[in-house]
Amino acid sequence: MKRVAAPFALLLLGGCIPSVDMPVEDAPPPPPPVREAPARQPQRYDPPPVAYPRAPRRDAANDGDDRPARQVDVPVAMPRTARPAWEARPVTPDARTVSDQRYVVQPGDSLRGIAERTGAGSEAIARANDLAPPFTVRAGERLTIPGGRYHLVRQGESGIAIARAYGVEWSRIVAANALEEPYILRAGQRILIPGEPGRAASTAERAAAFRLDIDDILTGGEPAPAPRQAPAKPVASARRVLPPTAVVEAPTRLAGGGFAWPAEGNVVGRFGPGRSGERNDGITIAVPIGTPIRATADGVVAYAGDGIAALGGLVIIKHGGGWTSVYGYASKLLVQRGQSVKRGQTIALSGDTGFADRPELHFELRKGRTPVDPQVQLPRR
Repeated sequence: MKRVAAPFALLLLGGCIPSVDMPVEDAPPPPPPVREAPARQPQRYDPPPVAYPRAPRRDAANDGDDRPARQVDVPVAMPRTARPAWEARPVTPDARTVSDQRYVVQPGDSLRGIAERTGAGSEAIARANDLAPPFTVRAGERLTIPGGRYHLVRQGESGIAIARAYGVEWSRIVAANALEEPYILRAGQRILIPGEPGRAASTAERAAAFRLDIDDILTGGEPAPAPRQAPAKPVASARRVLPPTAVVEAPTRLAGGGFAWPAEGNVVGRFGPGRSGERNDGITIAVPIGTPIRATADGVVAYAGDGIAALGGLVIIKHGGGWTSVYGYASKLLVQRGQSVKRGQTIALSGDTGFADRPELHFELRKGRTPVDPQVQLPRR
């Protein structure tokens, strides 16, 4: 499985400085001078900015544009957003080590019961024995129990948090467990943790597990629901923030006749490999700082934050039908995870955060886990 760096391979921590309001010209005071009360600040529905460490800016010339490379410290101004599930619900690495063995099915056994008795995952047992739904087992049947480290998923745990706890990249866990859409774990599920049983993760392995990319968020960002827990309905406004442990109901189909441009501006970075061979999974649009970034189609916000340092302020929206859109380099986020948005709605303001070389927008479209060229899907200009 290809990991996506969108648009760069190295991910570093982002930095922040608070924004500064521009001075406003004072009107001439009426005679006689009157002492005026301080102007009342307008109420904002998003919390104040929070400071982050600085990170060096990467060379933008490898994403398909002709601008010269440069390396500087990039200030990142970000509003505080709700903590993602992988930070709000930490995971204890208490996996059970199971040895390879054979199990003889007893009268009354079920696949789930055998998994609980042996400590292995029911899905892993089914794959090892070519069992098809509804996974019926017969008394006297001899089953292969695949060995390894199996983690018991608890309510609210996300794939990313599990990967971090064990110092294993989430993409390896996805592959080891043959996980598929919609990539939502469930409480009580036992998943196989790749790696040598009994060996603690090294510092380098833990550092690698903390590096996020778009694919990690799409496949490992949702918390595991409790049995019979219904998904939460999307909210209509950023004023209401869903708890990190809520599983948000995603759209089932793409609505509204395709995609719209997220901002007006020249495309300065095109989709695909650049001159240095690194791949840009989207396009880069040059726009003045503070330009409204608009949702390309109706959908539900899957992520809003700055967890991927290269992309700075980041919004990810699920649109249904397997489609996802990605908006990076924002200076201010105006939406929250779990919020429903309409095509053309302003979701953020453009900036030069992350590894942006100047005020611009990084924009991606994905079908499933595969990035596609946005310019093929967007209206011709």
